[in-house]
Amino acid sequence: MSDFDQNATARWGSSVAKPSAAEIDQGLRAYMLGIYNHMTLALAISALVAIGVFMLGRSNPVVQALYGSPLRWAIMLAPLAFVFVLSWRFEKMSYSALLSTFWAFAAVMGLSIGWIGLVFKVGSIVNALLVTTIAFAGLSVYGYSTKRSLSGMGSFLMMGLVGLVVASIANIFLQSGVLGFAISMIGVLIFAGLTAWDTQRLKEDYDYLAQDQNLLQKSSVMGALSLYLNFINMFQFILTLTGSKDEG
Repeated sequence: MSDFDQNATARWGSSVAKPSAAEIDQGLRAYMLGIYNHMTLALAISALVAIGVFMLGRSNPVVQALYGSPLRWAIMLAPLAFVFVLSWRFEKMSYSALLSTFWAFAAVMGLSIGWIGLVFKVGSIVNALLVTTIAFAGLSVYGYSTKRSLSGMGSFLMMGLVGLVVASIANIFLQSGVLGFAISMIGVLIFAGLTAWDTQRLKEDYDYLAQDQNLLQKSSVMGALSLYLNFINMFQFILTLTGSKDEG
């Protein structure tokens, strides 16, 4: 999710006046706050949709049709399609269109993870959500405040992410409990690292984006998407590791 901003560095001419340090500091805070606001609202949208699925219950015909038929594959893959659209069409879409698509993605993601409330006990979900929130906040603060460059982590984490996806697909057919546990453990570590790395990357990108308000606004949406995906994936892996299933 970090490719969208790679073209930004070539947009600025050397003749453009640079803002003062105070302006950069104030603008950076506003930019990061906008990212977290977008991410938080997206999480709220996903949660509302998932709660709606939970309230319908397992025996509801709509729920059975969504998760008990081949339609579930479309629901699982739909969020990925949205991610591709947002990434590939980033530069051509307007800010309002990009934001609207992001909200739609969050709603579809809520539907995609709605099965969680039908499988795991509510207490386990709440505990995993609390752990994820605390871990995410701490990692994001670290990524924002550390003076140490985390750029070297990027390639390593992306390679790990590719391996994680391949292993997850393989385990759909293998159904190995040991492999599933290892995937969840590694998944937590990878998305924890990505949270810190993405936060630092977004902070550092501000210098290149600040001189184009439209690009800055659109980049705040894409930044929110990156952090949202880190949060959701970390939550699911933590829930898989620590959650108790509802056998009722």
